[in-house]
Order: sequence, then structure tokens, then C-alpha cells
Amino acid sequence: MTTSESTAPTTTTTTAPILVTGGTGRTGRRVADRLRAQGRQPRIASRSGAAPFDWHDDAGWDAALDGTSAVYVCYSPDLALPGADAVIDAFTARAVRHGVERIVLLSGRGEDGARACEDLALAASAATTVVRCSWFQENFSEHFLLGGVLDGRIAVPADQVREPFVSLEDVADVATLALTSDTHAGEVLELTGPEALTFTEVARVLSAATGRTVQHVPLTPADFVAELTAAGVHPEEAESLAWLFQEVLDGRNTATTDTVERVLGRPATPFDAFARRAAASGAWTLPA
Repeated sequence: MTTSESTAPTTTTTTAPILVTGGTGRTGRRVADRLRAQGRQPRIASRSGAAPFDWHDDAGWDAALDGTSAVYVCYSPDLALPGADAVIDAFTARAVRHGVERIVLLSGRGEDGARACEDLALAASAATTVVRCSWFQENFSEHFLLGGVLDGRIAVPADQVREPFVSLEDVADVATLALTSDTHAGEVLELTGPEALTFTEVARVLSAATGRTVQHVPLTPADFVAELTAAGVHPEEAESLAWLFQEVLDGRNTATTDTVERVLGRPATPFDAFARRAAASGAWTLPA
């Protein structure tokens, strides 16, 4: 985690596009929206986007990178998985050859494989910023835990370990700042929420926000995979999620950081504030 104090950012006024990989995903679309709000031009890279892009087929990389000033690197499915380091090494080297001025890598906290990818990205360019995150609060409102909240049953392979879930809104604000200024070039920005909660405590907060009972049910990894696949999640993604639970939800990531506040000048979003906001937006409204 960086220990330097935040200073006024050195921004650029270039009109060159900023490449946003995973630009239709949960972090990418938020980053793209922020760039547009600043009058900047995001180039959305995805398999079905205007700039066709596939992490496992480099045929589209050059076209996506051509003429861009910065790139947001959101690798899928996860930096911790085998083979991700080779892809990140090749892509960041290609970005540097295209003259990209800034690289911002979205990374996961407490993952050995992700740390290897971070090191490669930082070595590729002095203008790389790593945005290393704890688990997202929005996993409960937009991703694989949404169905559990709607069903009133968060069934995961985790017992009473604490996790300082971070808001994607905070992540996107930090990533956008790093894409558009030099202030945090060469740094690792480790982002967490302001408090570490167990899944049981999360369930209580979600119960209060939704007005319905939400319970936490610990599962074995095998049962977790079975339930996800039965709900329509691809078996490979389900296996990856189960592996990640076992890999990082063991207490290694319990500590919080003050990075969001130092970088943005405001406190990180508490989980209960996220829950109230998501409930008000209708994220957990049951069909009539």
C-alpha cells in the first residue's frame, strides 16, 4: 500500500482516447462514465464492443491500443488464475510499444497470482498504477451474490472471516484519477471499505436495508459450486469463485486501509451506505 500523501493531481488535456478494457463490465462502465463526464473519450474494449477485444486472442490488441493515451486493464476472469501473468506481461509490453502514457491495473488483494501480474505491469512502465481491491460491495447487488440476497440466503464457503468490502464507486473514482493524472504513477493503491465485516454481519445489514430477512449459510466449496451451477453460473466460473473464497477469505485481508480517503479526500463508502443506496435504487426489489 502506498504511504505517500495525496497532492493536487497533474492532469493532462489530451484528446486521445483512453482504452477501457472490460468497458461494459462493473468497473469498466463506471470508469467510462466518469471519463465521459470529464469530456474525455473512452474507447470501450470488449468482445462485443466497438473495439473487439479478447484477452486470449491478441489479434485485436493493436487496433484497440492504437492512438490511445492511457489504458484501464481489467483482466477477466481473474488475475489470480494460472496464465494471467503471461497475458498481462504481453499486453502491457504492447501498450508501451504503442506509446500509451498511463497504465492502470485493477488487481485483487491477497492473491499471489495477482501480485505477480502487478509486478509485471509496474515493470513495464513507470507510469503504471495498480489499484488493488478488497471484495466489492456490489457483488451483493450486481453479481454472483445478488440471487442470494433476493432469496434471503447468502450461501458461501466462508464462515466468520472478516472482509473490508469496498465500493465500486470508490474504485472507479480512484481508477479514473489514476488514468487522467500523474499523481500516483508507479504506486500500488490498496483499497478497502472503512470496516471489516463477517458475512453474518453483512446479512444483518442487508436485512435492515431490504426489510426482509437475509441469512448467511456457510457451505462447503463443493456445495457452493453445485448451487451456483444449478443457478446458471458457468461451471468454470463457479469453480474459480470457490477457489478464490478458499484462497483469500482466510483472514489475510481483514485489515482496512485509508487509501480511498487519502487519494480522494473523502471517506470510503461504508457497507451500510452502499446497502441503503442499492435498496433505494431497486437492486433487491422482488418481482410483483
